[in-house]
Amino acid sequence: MSQEQLLREGSAALGLDLSDRQCERLLAYGALILKWNKVYNLTALRDPATVLTHHLLDSLSVIQPLKRECPGGARLLDVGAGAGLPGVVVAILRDDIQVTCLDAVAKKVAFVQQVASELGLKNLRGLHARVEMLAGSYELISSRAFASLADFVAGSRHLLAPDGVWMAMKGRAPDDEIAQLPVDCEVFHVEQLSVPGLDAERCIVWMRKRAA
Repeated sequence: MSQEQLLREGSAALGLDLSDRQCERLLAYGALILKWNKVYNLTALRDPATVLTHHLLDSLSVIQPLKRECPGGARLLDVGAGAGLPGVVVAILRDDIQVTCLDAVAKKVAFVQQVASELGLKNLRGLHARVEMLAGSYELISSRAFASLADFVAGSRHLLAPDGVWMAMKGRAPDDEIAQLPVDCEVFHVEQLSVPGLDAERCIVWMRKRAA
């Protein structure tokens, strides 16, 4: 089966009907990851099949949940984005969301900027900075295996808009990390995900600032 067929089947299993343009961009993004990986070591994965399942489909699994939590336009900060996961995938699927992929490693940010340029993603930018030093306001702040929940929240709380939400992608439900969260942070949903072709537990921990 071709990469495009696998991507379309996996996306359909996630409740997504990709347009030809979205499919082209996702496959081009996967190809760019593999190309840059030879020089820059963006990710440990080295073959197209695992990039498709572990990166593209894994990131696509948040799109339907995002539609529920964020039906309209928003600003999304993807913290510790690395090669742009899930930020680039969100930018491809949701052109109403302005995505900033933040990373402390310059070469990873340069890669995201290259992706934005090559794929014509006007709603995507890479930003080289540490989250603690950043200013701004975002309705959505995401991370994928970036840090513990407590560290993620502590580092980015000054950037979360008043009605904003945190979206932390995790493996199995991190009950011990949830227990370590500060009292003014509320977990309002732990959402189990099923990623086609990936034999591993996945979830999203949705959080917000607790109302005073």
